[in-house]
Amino acid sequence: MRPGGNRGWLLRLVIAFGFAQGAVSMARPAVSYRALALGADEGAVGVIAGVYALLPLFVAVPLGRRTDHGRCAPLLPVGVVLISGGCALSGVADSLAAMAAWSGVMGLGHLCFVIGAQSIVARQSAPHEQDRNFGHFTIGASLGQLVGPIAAGALIGGRDMAGTSALALLVAAAGAAVACTSLWRIEHRTAPTSRAKDAERVPVHRILRTRGVPGGIFVSLAVLSATDILTAYLPVVGEHRGIAPSVIGLLLSLRAAATIACRLVMTPMLRLLGRTALLTVTCLLAAVLCAGIAVPVPVWALAVMLAVLGFCLGVGQPLSMTTVVQAAPDGARSTALALRLTGNRLGQVAAPAAAGLVAGVAGVAAPFVMLGALLLLSSATALRSTARPESGTERGAERDTERGAETRAETRAETGTRRGTENGSERGTGAGGVAGARARCRRARASLGRKGDI
Repeated sequence: MRPGGNRGWLLRLVIAFGFAQGAVSMARPAVSYRALALGADEGAVGVIAGVYALLPLFVAVPLGRRTDHGRCAPLLPVGVVLISGGCALSGVADSLAAMAAWSGVMGLGHLCFVIGAQSIVARQSAPHEQDRNFGHFTIGASLGQLVGPIAAGALIGGRDMAGTSALALLVAAAGAAVACTSLWRIEHRTAPTSRAKDAERVPVHRILRTRGVPGGIFVSLAVLSATDILTAYLPVVGEHRGIAPSVIGLLLSLRAAATIACRLVMTPMLRLLGRTALLTVTCLLAAVLCAGIAVPVPVWALAVMLAVLGFCLGVGQPLSMTTVVQAAPDGARSTALALRLTGNRLGQVAAPAAAGLVAGVAGVAAPFVMLGALLLLSSATALRSTARPESGTERGAERDTERGAETRAETRAETGTRRGTENGSERGTGAGGVAGARARCRRARASLGRKGDI
């Protein structure tokens, strides 16, 4: 089946991703609440949350290597099983060490699912469809991020924090398992080409030096860091400004809804502006809005800012995926996507730590100024990384065309040689028009002449 021929697989992938991401988004706050109920302090909660992001760092590149030279679909049910198992076992764990371990398993499962899913989208989308399909794919993540925390908040509370958080984790495990119902006929069963099987493994340092790949990774890191810090620190800002937690929850939901809306209209925006201008402008506008959150404004103005900010942040993730995929060397696209996810994980660890230091020194609004500077830098990076004369996909197609032309020329030359041998004349090589073929034809005639003498 040709890439882009039937998008039913994409819809099923979005549904599965929505359930998997919703389970993770529900489980992560539930893990923190359960750890607190088991006697953890703020430092221990930070360690448990960090294990979720740190453990996958060691397996991202090997998983990408495996996916580059094999099928992608097997990673999806493996990821679902690990997410579901990590959620359920976190719900019954009775020690902080066990909570940290199962949090890491959950993060590993999420990584497996995302690498497999992104690789499927990259492999089964025509080059002109990748921006649109990655945009639709990330709608699943946005839906999960919208529903998961709301579901966790509805279940967790009261005096029995340990019991309600355990219930939320078990519900998250069941929600993740539902994703398996959509994992059928997602990957097109096409045999890998001999070139893909025999392709030499591209070194990581070469992938990272390829123009476009580092920029795509950095844009993704900056956008994800902005989303994470916004989720973590907006409640703190609300506490200082006297905004009720219920209002803060609605504001965060508004941000997530705006991100979904952005990805639904990604295709017309790309037609209007193009990838370079769209990515650059949205990162620039997001930088201004993030810095603006540090300014005390009325709640209605904050709602408008967060809605526009969520819309702008919705552009970065899908377009950074396309940037990395099309810039990566042939045979290393899944590895490049894995490196992008590694950058995301590093951002999830480093950005909150940096935000905490900045907030401790300059106040709770200061992290938003830091995010503004980070997004401003990502805007400049996007302008440089995506403004390219040709994409990696176009270069690959060009190389394939050149190889095909060489092969056809050689075939014509050999055909001309055979005809020349059979006819005993130099006219046989006329079709090839190659000096080497004429020489072989002369040698063949000489050989025939010697055989006749004997």
